[in-house]
Amino acid sequence: MSTSNLFTTFLMRYPAGAAILYVGVVMAFAITAWTTVAEILQRRDAVAATASVLSQLEGRSPAVSRDRGKGVDTVTTGSPLLDGGTVTVGGANLLQRVASSITRLGGNILYTQVDLEGPQAKDGFIGVTVSCEVGQHVLQQLLYDLEAGMPFLFVDQLVAQGPASPGATPEGKLRVVISVSGQWQGSK
Repeated sequence: MSTSNLFTTFLMRYPAGAAILYVGVVMAFAITAWTTVAEILQRRDAVAATASVLSQLEGRSPAVSRDRGKGVDTVTTGSPLLDGGTVTVGGANLLQRVASSITRLGGNILYTQVDLEGPQAKDGFIGVTVSCEVGQHVLQQLLYDLEAGMPFLFVDQLVAQGPASPGATPEGKLRVVISVSGQWQGSK
């Protein structure tokens, strides 16, 4: 007798075994189909989440347009270079831009320093160093606001220090020293 004949005679002799085998095979197919559909749905959700993040980064989503009412610039307009008839006025404009970003996000400025004769001054760059206190939750927004707007600004150095003791600064604010530079367009 061959193997298929043995199997057939076994199933004919024990119909309950045949039914159990049939139910087992159907359940195995059903479980396979269910896990495949679940994985497809999970991947679809992951693709949708990634597309949502991409659209927010590109500035096309409603979440970004809601931030416009909060004072966050999402449209970059204006000159990419610092305005000002003299290098001193250009430095003042840079300082004003950085200070307005910090105060708009609820930060406190401790001291500022304008560097008109730094290592990049020959290329027309002006630098500002600002020490401030900002909330932990707005540090990323501050960096984005500085680097994404006009004029083009570059964060050269960032040093953030948390509170030494849990109650040292209100609301868990960080002490931040940030150096920002921008290129001055020169006198017209």
